[in-house]
Amino acid sequence: MRFPIPKEVEMVAASLRRNGFEAYFVGGCVRDLIIGREPKDWDITTNATPEKIQAVFPDSFYENDYGTVGVKTGSENEHTAIVEVTPYRTESVYSDKRRPDKVEFGTSLNEDLARRDFTINAIALNDSKGHIVDPYEGLKDIKDKIIRAVGNPRERFNEDALRMLRAVRLVAELGFGIDGYTAAAISENSKHLGHVSRERVRDEFVRILNSNQPMNAIVLAQQLGILKFISDDLTRGIGIAQNQAHSYDVFGHLMRTMQHAADKGWNFDVRLAGLFHDVSKPETRRWSDEKNDWTFHGHEVVGSRVTKKALEDLRFSRETIDKVVKLVRWHMFFSDPDQITLSAVRRMITNVGEENIFDLLNLRICDRIGTGRPKEQPFRFRKYKAMVEQALRDPISVTMLNTDGSRIMEKFHMKPGPKVGYVLNALLEEVLDDSNLNTEEYLDKKTQELLTLPEDKLRNLGEAGKLRREAAEDEEIKHIMEKHHVC
Repeated sequence: MRFPIPKEVEMVAASLRRNGFEAYFVGGCVRDLIIGREPKDWDITTNATPEKIQAVFPDSFYENDYGTVGVKTGSENEHTAIVEVTPYRTESVYSDKRRPDKVEFGTSLNEDLARRDFTINAIALNDSKGHIVDPYEGLKDIKDKIIRAVGNPRERFNEDALRMLRAVRLVAELGFGIDGYTAAAISENSKHLGHVSRERVRDEFVRILNSNQPMNAIVLAQQLGILKFISDDLTRGIGIAQNQAHSYDVFGHLMRTMQHAADKGWNFDVRLAGLFHDVSKPETRRWSDEKNDWTFHGHEVVGSRVTKKALEDLRFSRETIDKVVKLVRWHMFFSDPDQITLSAVRRMITNVGEENIFDLLNLRICDRIGTGRPKEQPFRFRKYKAMVEQALRDPISVTMLNTDGSRIMEKFHMKPGPKVGYVLNALLEEVLDDSNLNTEEYLDKKTQELLTLPEDKLRNLGEAGKLRREAAEDEEIKHIMEKHHVC
């Protein structure tokens, strides 16, 4: 079997063989090549020791306990700039459920493949011969779209508990299912995830959310009993009925809100906020006899605190925590454009930050779809979005000029009065026609000319400029409204 392997990556394997060593591509890169996906990293296994690998590749580095040598290829592509070369390995018991107590370099490829997590990752490729080594029928599992542990799944998960979460992540990334025996072993051994560092759990969680199908994976994680090791707060919404505006319980709503963000290809922060935005509905739920329905007053305020604590526990960056907490806190913003003003919109922009306001609007879209409503942007929302864009836009005014009243008065020895305003409005009219004229040199020259005019003529020019500015401002707002189909 022949696969499209970048030349700079092939050269690493070829160099090992030229020096008398075996070299096989292995792991996720082989799996992705078979599936037809572009590998994000490249791994080679060999019978050479780390010292011998570095002798072949002087421009390499070796900074770990597992024998992995990073070989620099000189490629400008981040996915091919480093190829990881690791000796065949055998491993002892994993007393901490995460790392082997002892790593020894093996002598055969089959020994190395036997220690790997899933059959689809236990396939080796000799690219020079197009030869596949597949002792655990990984090719069949790829064809059947099944994730199955190598050998005894209980042993694999007792060795490294993170493999259970990795199985769920592969479901999200590949769209595969999990073999029944493997799934049963995850359920039986889920408690071992408590031994895994929060950073490692976070890294798998991030990859799940950045996949195309995060909802399937998170629901599966809950069914297998491992979602609580990501965040137990997410499980509290299961079976919690909502008000009549919602078609799903709180958990189902969170899943669908997050999934819509993935369907739209929106960024990680919106996906994460979608997953947590209603996390505190269970503890704020109250029955209203007046409405004959459930209410959730203040759930966004309580939820922002719960979200902050959950993300801190997962060791997210301060930047991510601050942004997602803001999105959760303000996701219930009042958006009826018939009852709010531009100043109210500006206050909301201040609350969440200009850099976050459109992510907040996207979260609101996801929230709406997550309720089961078919239309993501009704007229009212589109009009509010237009108001946000209007509030963010610099208004057309004399402040756009590369001069101002103070400068004109000082330079031309003028006293404060309406004459200064006439000059500024007249200058603005010229700049609106040709933005290249907006230089101090030209504006000073034009100001000198304007000040030689009779006051009534200057007044007329100033008034004409003011009308032109107002017309230009109205035209800009009209374009914004047309863009959002709210004219």
